[in-house]
Amino acid sequence: MPIGELLEERRHLLDVAHWMLGSDSVAEHVTDEAYREWYALSEHQRDRIGAPRAWLTRVVGSISLARLALSDGDRELQGPAGSRGGAGPVLEDDLDALWAGMLDALTPAERAALVLNEALGGLAGVPVSTAGPAGPDRPRPVDTEPLDRARHSLRVRAARPTPPHVEDALVDAVRQACADEDVDRLAGLLDPDAVAFYDGGGKVRTLTQPVVGGPRVARSLLTLLARHPRTTVHTRPVNGRTGLVARYDGQVAAVVCLDLAGTRVVQVWAVLNPDKLRSWNRPRA
Repeated sequence: MPIGELLEERRHLLDVAHWMLGSDSVAEHVTDEAYREWYALSEHQRDRIGAPRAWLTRVVGSISLARLALSDGDRELQGPAGSRGGAGPVLEDDLDALWAGMLDALTPAERAALVLNEALGGLAGVPVSTAGPAGPDRPRPVDTEPLDRARHSLRVRAARPTPPHVEDALVDAVRQACADEDVDRLAGLLDPDAVAFYDGGGKVRTLTQPVVGGPRVARSLLTLLARHPRTTVHTRPVNGRTGLVARYDGQVAAVVCLDLAGTRVVQVWAVLNPDKLRSWNRPRA
């Protein structure tokens, strides 16, 4: 997905959770939990969901309503003198109706997963639906071949270090090819066995498996950095080397590190995890 869509989707889910629960920090937890449920699905199950954003919105609503139900139960135990305020009667009626509709829309397995996740806290951060042995509906173990290719690429890079001025020119050429949406030119800057890793941290909807092969890496990069009036991509120092920083509405949404060997890119590391990008978005003194 393009960066803009990734950020807009997460912002939408945060807005829904905040509207229902009234807390920024709780909205963050609920949104993260919704993405955990998304990644707990197998790749085949995710592919069958025609509208992922709508699916995630429904999950955020279900989790929020479950939290509200638990809060209402706590208030009943405290009695009318409890110190915690409640929603108005009209909102409570609306939420009750929405809660009933949400539960009816869920499959029995989804309802069970929702209850277990709320009761057990997602097994200390691990979604309940991922516990237990692998099966036809569970994600398969990560293929080690792309990782082997990555290790090989690192060895190649160490054997053929790229001079700083060549590195600057090559990274800027990658940026320009992305800006021009020229997939052939971009693929020509990549090693035929190039590997790309997209680190969303389970907090945005991005690729979970490494992308292998120059042409495929080029297409994935062009999709992520798709031209948009509110998206900008610039070369910037990243970890002491030249990398790419992509912003959406002025907010850093991705930091892309490029590992080079000679005059080719052998590895692409795109950090999309909003937690890891907080330092990039802090106001500067």
